[in-house]
Amino acid sequence: MEKLSKKVLVAMSGGVDSSVAALLLCAAGYDVTGATMLLGVHQAQNQPGRFADESVADAAAVCAQLRIPHLIFSFADLMEEKVIGKFIEEYSRGRTPNPCVDCNRYLKFGALLGKARDLGFDYLATGHYARIEQRNNVWLLLRAKDKSKDQSYFLYTIRKNDLPFILFPLGNLTKDEVREKAKKAGLRAANRKESQDICFVPDGDYSRVFSERGLSATPGDIVNTDMEILGHHRGIIHYTIGQRGGLGISAKKPLYVLALNKRDNLVVVGQKEDLLASGLIASDLNLLVESLPLRAKAKIRYRKKEVPCIVTRKDEKLLVVFDETQEAITPGQAVVFYHDEEVLGGGVIDDVIRKGQQTK
Repeated sequence: MEKLSKKVLVAMSGGVDSSVAALLLCAAGYDVTGATMLLGVHQAQNQPGRFADESVADAAAVCAQLRIPHLIFSFADLMEEKVIGKFIEEYSRGRTPNPCVDCNRYLKFGALLGKARDLGFDYLATGHYARIEQRNNVWLLLRAKDKSKDQSYFLYTIRKNDLPFILFPLGNLTKDEVREKAKKAGLRAANRKESQDICFVPDGDYSRVFSERGLSATPGDIVNTDMEILGHHRGIIHYTIGQRGGLGISAKKPLYVLALNKRDNLVVVGQKEDLLASGLIASDLNLLVESLPLRAKAKIRYRKKEVPCIVTRKDEKLLVVFDETQEAITPGQAVVFYHDEEVLGGGVIDDVIRKGQQTK
């Protein structure tokens, strides 16, 4: 970060990461203002890692400690439309969406970045673990120093032209270093627990979210790859590719969800080796480079390791063929491409290419 006295709006949830991001920017000489997004998401006051409307009080308290202004923006309607609405729509289609990617795309680096620029701020900053650097007059999105906390996978939808206006103060720090800085500064967020849940599904009960918005789950059959009925499911919205538990089927070998057939309302199951696929088709692309190289590395889920692949552009889609077969490639999830530490871009997985399937 350059030590320039410029105006920065910091997205603050009251948690340790966004609090330390604001702390570091203040120390670096920036003119800092905190901002909290009202998302219309309500959780119990004692919920660990509250990332919800109740976080306003936490963020305001940290801003008071840092002696910086605190702004509040209501994005509840946008959250419902672009994140929760899409989450429900994708699940109803038998796909598994990634709402954190959509939240970054439409709220943080869409609406909030737009607000920051409209109000005359020079930058928007967040507590994400990633880096943005300019090298040879080109702005790059890079992985964080702390690989165990790297969040660049969730950030691939940032528009290339917006990179110069975004700061990630935690990009060169580890999580332990961040907590230590919070403790030394006496920030009230120092010991706040992190939530691992989706903010609008704090208890992991997806069915409640669906029922609250009028989406019914229609029971159907669980079948094997030969279309033999093995059991019955509660509705395809309750299942995801690669799922093993909760099938209610007795078998000699463990069974996994291979596919969700929306048209016939079927959950298709098979053995673990049946989950292997050689590639995928991705759409809804956002590229941070002029063009993708023929060879790159790709991540198909946040917790998956990036693996070598060949990438071919086909109109507005990408054909991705992996050097080695991959397990549980899931439509609706993001595929993100890397070259060393640089994020090249990504897209949403549309289709899975099974072993032996033609790719042309």
